[in-house]
Amino acid sequence: MANGQVQSHTAPTPTDAELDVVVAGLQRSIQEWATRHELWFDCGFQTYADRVDGEPGEPPVVTILHFDGDLGRALDGDFVGLDMEFFKLLQDLGFWYERIDSVSAHIYPEDDSPLLQPFLDRENWQWVCGLVQQDVADVYQELYSHFAKRPEDLHRLTWREFETLLFRIFQAQGFTCELGPGSNDGGIDVRVLQRDPLGDILTLVQAKRYAPRNKINMSAVAALHGVADVEAAQKSIFVTTSDYLPSARKFAGRTRIPMTLATSDDVRDWCRDASDGIIRDKSKLVTPRAVISLLNGLEPRDPRIVHARTGYSVIMNQFAIVLKETKHAALLMAIPARTISDDGYGQRGSEVPDIGPACLDRLTADTVFRAKRFVRDGDVNYWDGRNLYSAWNGQPALFDLCD
Repeated sequence: MANGQVQSHTAPTPTDAELDVVVAGLQRSIQEWATRHELWFDCGFQTYADRVDGEPGEPPVVTILHFDGDLGRALDGDFVGLDMEFFKLLQDLGFWYERIDSVSAHIYPEDDSPLLQPFLDRENWQWVCGLVQQDVADVYQELYSHFAKRPEDLHRLTWREFETLLFRIFQAQGFTCELGPGSNDGGIDVRVLQRDPLGDILTLVQAKRYAPRNKINMSAVAALHGVADVEAAQKSIFVTTSDYLPSARKFAGRTRIPMTLATSDDVRDWCRDASDGIIRDKSKLVTPRAVISLLNGLEPRDPRIVHARTGYSVIMNQFAIVLKETKHAALLMAIPARTISDDGYGQRGSEVPDIGPACLDRLTADTVFRAKRFVRDGDVNYWDGRNLYSAWNGQPALFDLCD
């Protein structure tokens, strides 16, 4: 205490390595407990990113416990007292768990845990890294908002991820872009073409993900200018996560072809602009007119109608329409199901997607969602973190709500 005032001290944010130690200790305690009760068979741990590969939520998943045998039965209460003993074990360590399906449980930090936000930040970071790909279009806003808030994280990207991020930023600004191969690219990482009635404008971009102390010298800047001159480009941009020596800035100011020297601060501003243009309410990314046109053009077995089977102890169906997609991402809209047969109680039967004008009422923030798109065995699939969607086969889907 000084001058009658209480001095507050904020605990430093734990590093990823320190969080890894916490997770390892948690996993070790769980395994020792399960081994002591002869339950540790066909069990293990996975990260949320590895097992789910979906958009993270809150609270953050510290680790996923997966099992195939007696451990799952113990958590279900089949062995008297062991489920509560496991609950107490996690509680004493500052965690709690939730059964997700028959073979896994998600483990979270307690709501008042000082590790809650650090784990959430790390989970979001892993998610953002997964979005740094050449083609995710305007589906993902977090890719930009993360670096708009935390430009220092640019240093955590690999050099190739940094190049790809810049490529995505320029694409989000409406330019036609070409990402270089990553090696033997002639010193140019991204080519940006701005269509103009008076003549297209070509901008060459060179990216260097350097540590702050490793500043760009004049020779690197001069090399970019030389390539711009040979390719008859109208502009060039040098982008680095560090800074520039005075000689480099002086040279850039005297080039015949206009050259911009950008740093992490500029990338932060570009990300902020891109983030502002990609709002979280994904239903705003498509117009009602476009949805009406899509609905009118759907055929009974249209691949844009997708289906997922869900449920842990029951069988349920989820139907959706693919509103837009790119190579790696998609925007889907959930649509209702229409029962065509049941057992008289509505507990068992079959249903089909209810495609019609009423679907337009589903164009809301709650029903339009994002999914990762991938191709497996020649079939297109969509994964939203919980459900795996694939093209509906046109046949009634069975449901069973009896637990």
